[in-house]
Amino acid sequence: MSAELYHNRVLELAAEIPHLGRLEAPQASVEKVSRICGSTVQVDLVLDEAREHVTAIAVDPKACALGQAATSILAEHAVGAHVDEVVAAREALRAMLKEEAAPPEGRFQELRHLAGVADYPPRHASTLLAFEAAVEAIRQIREAAPATT
Repeated sequence: MSAELYHNRVLELAAEIPHLGRLEAPQASVEKVSRICGSTVQVDLVLDEAREHVTAIAVDPKACALGQAATSILAEHAVGAHVDEVVAAREALRAMLKEEAAPPEGRFQELRHLAGVADYPPRHASTLLAFEAAVEAIRQIREAAPATT
C-alpha cells in the first residue's frame, strides 16, 4: 500500500478514537461488516426527542487503520450533528471514494484525509462502515418512534 494512503494523520485518527465502547441504553445499535476484508464497526446511537440531532454515540471498530480513522472522525464530530449532516457526510464520503468527488465539507471535513482510499476499491467498504452504521441507526430510531417536539 502507498505511504500516502496511511499517512500520519490517518494513523493519528486511527489511534485516537473517541467514544469507544458501548452505550448503556442506545436507541439503536448497528454493526456493519465488510465482506471483502472482514472489518466490523458497531455504532450505538441516541438522538434527541425530536429525532433531529445526535446526543450520544459509542463506537466499537474492529477494522483496518482506514476504517478506524473514518470511525474516529464520525465519533469525534457526531454529537450535536443534525442527522442530515451525518447522512450527507456518508454520501459525500461515498462519492469521494467512488466518483472522484470533492471531499466532504463542514463538521466531517477531516474525511478529506481519506481521499487516497479512492485509488484502492477493496478498501472502500471498510472506510465507509462507520458512516453506513450510523445512517442505519438513524433510520432505525426514526422508524421506531415518532419524534416529539
